[in-house]
Amino acid sequence: MDSALATVALPAALAIIMFGLGLSLTVADFARVARHPRVVTIALACQLLILPAVAFGLVLLFDLPPLLAVGMMVLAASPGGTTANLFSHLYRGDVALNITLTAVNSVIAVVTLPLITNFALGHFDPDDTGTSMGLDFTKILQVFAIVLIPVAIGMLVRARREDFAQRMDRPVRIASALVLVLVIVGTIAAERENVPSYLADVGVITILFCLISLAVGYWIPKLLSVGQRQAIACSMEIGVHNSTLAIAISISVLDSVDIAIPAAVYGVVMFPLAAAVGWLISRGTQAGATDAVSVQDRTERASEAG
Repeated sequence: MDSALATVALPAALAIIMFGLGLSLTVADFARVARHPRVVTIALACQLLILPAVAFGLVLLFDLPPLLAVGMMVLAASPGGTTANLFSHLYRGDVALNITLTAVNSVIAVVTLPLITNFALGHFDPDDTGTSMGLDFTKILQVFAIVLIPVAIGMLVRARREDFAQRMDRPVRIASALVLVLVIVGTIAAERENVPSYLADVGVITILFCLISLAVGYWIPKLLSVGQRQAIACSMEIGVHNSTLAIAISISVLDSVDIAIPAAVYGVVMFPLAAAVGWLISRGTQAGATDAVSVQDRTERASEAG
């Protein structure tokens, strides 16, 4: 494994992405939970309870090797990424809800991600492979630092220099997308000799997991009488994971490129799959609603900020 990837590139890449998330957040995004507790609770239940159960079932069904099995669970425990907001906007979802879910889930993940990861490490026992790993208290603090500190700094910058935050929104989003691509390429390159076997092992399971995630995120809220725009937002939030976070935890904290492979492959397949599913589920929404959604989201954020 390339030590520079683990110690420098990945933490820096994740810091850029999480800082960009912080630039898009205000305290009102967290307070919005109190205004819409039902839909937030449904979405978080899908993200925190159903997705890990689905990933666990798929891992057992496909009988993955221990390290790849742990990698799937780390991926399932990772929160939605900022790219979910873009997909939600493109397919007429409730972007304000996406922002709230991303904010809340990123905070909760500091607790749930170590819990699910340690469960996976204990159950699949990758120590048999000769690798000793685990998320002890020190590593949990490391997860806390790499997830929340850049977000907090970004929020502080937005609170004090909102004009700067707005100007930087687009450049940081572009940089985040480029960083994600570079992280995925770097991760796969580090294990290039094993890439064909990895794709054979996790290619189908990651595609299935992505499709199930997007479907769970849409249909469960719909079955519970959540509105169309909110259901689209939930689908994108639950299906578009923060792959960079999962890769960073795998390599920088758990010291295993193998564990990062499912997240790297997922980071490739989730974009076309989310685009296809988003097109399908948004066909029934009112034509021309995109501009109205954008205006409504900006108005809601402005009123809350005031």
